[in-house]
Amino acid sequence: MLYGRERERAAVDALLDGARGGRSGVLLLRGEPGIGKTAVLEYAVAAAGDGFRVVRATGVEYEAELPFAGLSLLLASGLDRLHALPGPQRRSLEGAFGLGEATGGADRLLAGLATLGLLAELASEQPLLCVVDDVQWLDRSSLDALLIAARRLQAEGVALLLAARDAGAGVDVGAGADIGGVSVGGAGGGAGTDLGPLAGLPELRLAGLDEPDADRLLDDRTGAALTGPARRRLLAEAAGNPLALVELPSTEAELASGGLALSSRLRIAFHGQVTGLPPATQTLLLVAAAEESGELDVVLAAAAALGAGTEALAPAEGAGLVAVGADRRFAFRHPLVRAAILQRAPLQQRLAAHRALGGVLEEGDRRTWHLALAATAPDAGLAAALERTAARAEARGAHGGAAAAYERAAGLTPDRDGATRRLVLAAEAATEEGKLDLAEALADRAAARTDSVFAHALLDQVRAVAHFWRGAYPAAYRLLLDAAATDIEPAHAARMLLQAFHAAWYVGEGPVATVLDRLAALPLGADEPLAPLARHLPAAVLPALGRPAGPLPDVRATAAAARRAGAESPVDLVQLCGAALVLGRDHETLELAAELTAEARAKGTVGVLPTLQFFLAEAELFHGRHRDAEVTASEGLALARDTGQSQWTSQLASLLACAAAFEGADERCAELAAAALVPGSAAPAAGEPWAHWALALLDLGRGRAAAAADRLHALTTGPYRHHVGATRAVPDLVEAAVRLGEPERAAEPYERFARWAGAAGTPWAEALRLRCQALLGPDELAESAYRAALDLHEGAHRPFERARTALLYGEWLRRERRRTDARPHLAAALETFERLGAAPWADRARTELTATGTAVPAPAVVEGEGAGALAALTPQELQIARLAARGLTNRDIAAQLFLSPRTVGHHLYKAYPKLGIASRTELAALFRA
Repeated sequence: MLYGRERERAAVDALLDGARGGRSGVLLLRGEPGIGKTAVLEYAVAAAGDGFRVVRATGVEYEAELPFAGLSLLLASGLDRLHALPGPQRRSLEGAFGLGEATGGADRLLAGLATLGLLAELASEQPLLCVVDDVQWLDRSSLDALLIAARRLQAEGVALLLAARDAGAGVDVGAGADIGGVSVGGAGGGAGTDLGPLAGLPELRLAGLDEPDADRLLDDRTGAALTGPARRRLLAEAAGNPLALVELPSTEAELASGGLALSSRLRIAFHGQVTGLPPATQTLLLVAAAEESGELDVVLAAAAALGAGTEALAPAEGAGLVAVGADRRFAFRHPLVRAAILQRAPLQQRLAAHRALGGVLEEGDRRTWHLALAATAPDAGLAAALERTAARAEARGAHGGAAAAYERAAGLTPDRDGATRRLVLAAEAATEEGKLDLAEALADRAAARTDSVFAHALLDQVRAVAHFWRGAYPAAYRLLLDAAATDIEPAHAARMLLQAFHAAWYVGEGPVATVLDRLAALPLGADEPLAPLARHLPAAVLPALGRPAGPLPDVRATAAAARRAGAESPVDLVQLCGAALVLGRDHETLELAAELTAEARAKGTVGVLPTLQFFLAEAELFHGRHRDAEVTASEGLALARDTGQSQWTSQLASLLACAAAFEGADERCAELAAAALVPGSAAPAAGEPWAHWALALLDLGRGRAAAAADRLHALTTGPYRHHVGATRAVPDLVEAAVRLGEPERAAEPYERFARWAGAAGTPWAEALRLRCQALLGPDELAESAYRAALDLHEGAHRPFERARTALLYGEWLRRERRRTDARPHLAAALETFERLGAAPWADRARTELTATGTAVPAPAVVEGEGAGALAALTPQELQIARLAARGLTNRDIAAQLFLSPRTVGHHLYKAYPKLGIASRTELAALFRA
């Protein structure tokens, strides 16, 4: 029973009530060991009753990391529903759980989305309560998948209840030792999973019981027999911790703590309970503590191999230390019992337990890990088996588990070169997992063991990636450039230089040009997968930097050639989308990014989607398709946040800030720009250029020319002046500077922009150059420049930029007192701005048109019906409505957008009243209109 805990019970009841009503919710319980988290979970299960389906799992502290072990236990009862998931998601979970072949392209985001889909399926007939205790001990791949699902739960009727210890409350299971050069025991014990990803979940922190509740618990435990100083001492030392009140010694003599932490004292208390049991029972308990899954048959078989028969279980059950559930799994009364058993056991006994478990398990990763944890000397066969385990973990997308297995395999490898190779693989896997400190430490260990030029180049690549993700772009650039210059195969050098290009982009134009020159000079054969990209990138980007380059092939032709040569699509082709934007080939980006996005959805390669969606949204924005850009970028931002891709979180937030600036959504623009400039990591914000452009564009639209000019001058003359956003911002700088009467501030950026427009060779770029020329003067050439610009805008499919040119031309004509000539241009601009929802610019056009003596009606109010009401939909509602209008079912839409069918239905239910319709037929008709 729960003592007190009114606040906790109310929170759990609200979570369950929401699920009963079809709403999903998440709650994370946090607190020190023994504070009552598990008791609250049990209350939730009891309160759910028969009206809920319940799935549950408990993280187990273990010295190895078995990928998706926790998730497979949680979802074991729902595997019969896997067939209902879209193909890529189904295959992802089948590979993760060992039910099918894992592919090298496994995507941890896809595993999370598949988890969401399976939870939704389990909740399709009745609400689902999903309970996970000791989250801090979940393997990282399980935790990542569960949290991705948690952040996307909406209307499935799922209540997700998690419990985790406070940071720093881990348990040390022993220091381990070094035997024969092999580190044994204590490998990873007490470390747990980094709980940083839990940030942002709804959280409830459990405190100690109030004094009256603590008194009641103690009375129920002791029958009110504990009185006097001993009672006061116990209440004081327990500080409201329920487990301490139940488990700590209760006599004055036994209560002396010696200054130990409460968790240590509790372990000592449990240790004492175990010590009093028969030796065979202690052996069985040690085997159960060393076995990660709690499978009764496995534990009994391994214990029997150590001389402890089935009868040894009864004393442990009688003491209440363990229980065996209906699923024939061991469950310790509290995780500290397990920790106490592992801590008290001598090293040799722990090794024997792992050896016995390895002896009874079938061939597979679990058996390999137990044998590896029992090894005390190098073993070539075991090291090779552990490397295969690591490779399988990588194929599942579980790079953290792969890093641990490669590192352990290196320690078991007899030959120096083989051990070094496995350390390199461990460092690369740790980099993929984002464990940058571990990756660098492994790289240093490997580097100290080898003179191989290739190995050192790979290790520098590992270090460079760590520097890049920390924001140390110059260091990353230099390491990759030097590594690619060593005597290595051109194919390896090409991949390093492509990474170096990414780092150099944030360093400056000079480093970018250096990388591209080196890339162009690589002697790559036509059959090399990266050869088409290595030839295309310099040809696309160098002209934008004012450098001559060879003829630029069509981006689609380059993509096709790369595919024929074996490039991995879409991952290897994504940079083509960015390269096309650099030289103003926005239409090529629009086509290729849309194609690769669809391909990524179909294949389930969703980890690359935020990158693709950033490039696609850029192209949509530049084409004046602001609403499309908002929809694309909003989905990309959600995916980037789900997977912790801070670079793309920053970039996409800043692009959405720019879309908000077009609309005149001041608060939203400021919020998104702030989010982009503080992406949640130590790295400089990757979206900084776009964020500053967004804020400047908002200032310009609102008539704050001085603030706009200051921001834009810094952007277009600073270290990021070659970035796409900075280049496209130059016409805005020209307008702001001219309005201030300080055209000289825009002179140098304009000259660079004029050269860029010439290299781009597109009508719309020349139209913008002519608009800048008209603003900068001389005045007698302004009209011809405006007219030429408007002519070039025709057919360019950039309505926003055409309307801005018409607005500026109309303003110029009015200042020239040619009101009649100004009116048609100002009216056309107003119509376009209102149609696009660009409120600040519409206000300017309306003001100018009024000044010509024309009566201008007030802005149209969008009613609750018809096509105009689409503006009232959220980006996700609009995206879903479009797909539904095309005839896709809720399940089809859910598969495409990585949502549950019930969430799709929920959003359509909210969208219909906004649109003034009641059916899919009306929806299709509205979009046709």
